[in-house]
Amino acid sequence: MATFLYKLGRLAFRRRHFVALIWVALLTLAGVGAASAPAAGTASFSIPGTEAQKAFDLLEDRFPGMSADGATARVVFKAPDGEKMTDADNKATVEKAVQELSDGSEVASVADPYQAQAVSKDGTVAYAAVSYDVSGMELEDSTKEALEEAAQNARDAGLTVEVGGDALQATPETGTTEIIGIAVAAVVLVITLGSLVAAGLPLLTAIIGVGIGVATITALANTLELGSTTSTLAMMIGLAVGIDYALFIVSRYRAELAEGRDRDEAVGRAVGTAGSAVVFAGLTVVIALAGLAVVNIPMLTKMGLAAAGTVVIAVLIALTMVPALLGYAGRKIQPAGSKSKLLGGGRKSKNQNSQDSQTKPNMGTRWASFVVRRPVAVLLFGIIGLGAAAAPVGSLELGLPDDGSQPTSTTQRRAYDLLSEGFGPGFNGPLMLVVDAKSSDDPQAAAATVTDEIKDLEGVVTVTPAMPNKAGDTYTITVIPDSKPSSTQTEDLVHGIRDAGADLKADTGAEVLVTGTTAMNIDFSQKMNDALIPYLALVVGLAFLLLIVVFRSILVPLKAALGFLLSVLAALGAVVAVFQWGWMAGLMGVEETGPIMSMMPIFMVGVVFGLAMDYEVFLVTRMREAYVHGEKPSQAVVTGFRHGARVVTAAAVIMMAVFAGFIGSSESMVKMIGFGLAIAVFFDAFIVRMAIVPAVLALLGDKAWWLPKWLDRALPNVDVEGEGLRTRSDDDRKDPDEERELVRV
Repeated sequence: MATFLYKLGRLAFRRRHFVALIWVALLTLAGVGAASAPAAGTASFSIPGTEAQKAFDLLEDRFPGMSADGATARVVFKAPDGEKMTDADNKATVEKAVQELSDGSEVASVADPYQAQAVSKDGTVAYAAVSYDVSGMELEDSTKEALEEAAQNARDAGLTVEVGGDALQATPETGTTEIIGIAVAAVVLVITLGSLVAAGLPLLTAIIGVGIGVATITALANTLELGSTTSTLAMMIGLAVGIDYALFIVSRYRAELAEGRDRDEAVGRAVGTAGSAVVFAGLTVVIALAGLAVVNIPMLTKMGLAAAGTVVIAVLIALTMVPALLGYAGRKIQPAGSKSKLLGGGRKSKNQNSQDSQTKPNMGTRWASFVVRRPVAVLLFGIIGLGAAAAPVGSLELGLPDDGSQPTSTTQRRAYDLLSEGFGPGFNGPLMLVVDAKSSDDPQAAAATVTDEIKDLEGVVTVTPAMPNKAGDTYTITVIPDSKPSSTQTEDLVHGIRDAGADLKADTGAEVLVTGTTAMNIDFSQKMNDALIPYLALVVGLAFLLLIVVFRSILVPLKAALGFLLSVLAALGAVVAVFQWGWMAGLMGVEETGPIMSMMPIFMVGVVFGLAMDYEVFLVTRMREAYVHGEKPSQAVVTGFRHGARVVTAAAVIMMAVFAGFIGSSESMVKMIGFGLAIAVFFDAFIVRMAIVPAVLALLGDKAWWLPKWLDRALPNVDVEGEGLRTRSDDDRKDPDEERELVRV
């Protein structure tokens, strides 16, 4: 592989105009596609194989006019102090608002509060339920404006009016912190690479790669039903890995220049060595993201595949466009150790002065030497520290965000609070029971029996009368719990209804199914839990095999996987501490604590594993490179740190800055993902890879690189260390037929 990538790098360097033109054309094509594509509709949310989804599908089949996936709005009215909603003036205001809400062309129905008995017992709060024919993302602006105008007119008449539901769903905003994250990445690149031009290359190529990826997602969003979170995730991961992969190529290029090689030869060697690590690091990320398909939730599968596609683009750009831009930069990029005039250039590279390089070891060398001398102490310190950070995982509660987790500044959250105040906390999470009585001898009697049985369950406040479909073989029943939607009490009630439904089916022949947003969330969380172990086994197993091929060792990949488990558990502990316990919640902009998003554990397992293996590959390949060339195991660890620690540190800081930039998002899910990934990178890069890994390798010695002879013979030799490049003669390196050979390959 190293030889192939060496040729590819030199070809891109020499044919830079052609390579740059291809990527600009791809970016233009994706941009045109995104601009001309129809507006994205709603992202379909389905959970195959769950009871809630089965009930949802049954509703669409038996109640075709219900618009089960249509947008909804609850316009909540509260009377001024000392008044009631039943007062004549307030009643007239509400009825006028109901009339205004009914006028829209996309409105399916509006329930008058006074006819639907939607007035609180104390008479202070009432609500009008509005149903639409289309989803929230498909609503026209005029429909949303009419909804807001009707609410404002009622406010002007003296009532407090708020609007809940998904009809006013807004596109998440990331805020200025995302820009700050990119700015931090730029500063780190300048410090690491020593010049503005060198620092600009990774940023430019990463932005181009993300631009192609996100534009492609936008172009296909309507066709594939991709949500806004899909492009946000792709941008987050694509930007981080895009910068990192380009950084590794540019850093190795500068190191090769410092050894006195010509620029085209330095590019070839940089892509042949660091590029090999980029390919395998990218493969681990792609495996982790694409592996989300094993969960069998279409939305999550689409998110993973879209992000994986962006990572593939980042790898291809690092292998082709970065060498091309290095050709354009020419002498503006100096050898390692040199700096531009702007940053105090003119000094000779330390690599050019052997005495200086021997007498003044860098920080990575000093740290690695310390770890090699005190491996047990460093190992214990790292494990205990991560164990303490992981402790909050023991109280992890999973759920999905609802309007109750929105900032208090939003009308959705204020409507949620008003409904809780007037009707009880469970009113925000009603359960819908679907009674399939098609096989029952007396469907009406079966529905009545179900209603009476559910009324007696603990935790039930209200049960509405059963409503039949036109055929009279299916009924819907609404159950109001006495607890809020995201509570464990509501979850227990859902399971209690389902247990009772099994007995009712035996008695009446009717099947009772529980659905609704709250039940869907509960089933989603359960499916996430059930899929975690199979997913972990699949992703870690495939990556373990891949790392055996890369490192030609059993213990090094095993150590990498165990270290990852430590870092992901510690990161999940930090997420629980902030978003569930409320530690530093104000600093993170978390206005409401609550259960951790259901997909967070499995999502972090996938993404963090991929990113963790990035640092493992980049750092440990340098150590193996030194070991296979004759250095002792402990010295190889130090050598690996001398060459790789500075760049890996910079890459980790950049990735943390990019992820942390998404903490400013208005979307709670994006905020949580940004924080979780940022803290996970910190734990994995600086504690696991920089402390635990060298300590373990120092303790293992030669055993770290042991591989059974039969397995060594069976494995393909991918030559990540670039050993094949060392045996090439100068004449071979300058063979003009290389380009034609590469094209044929």
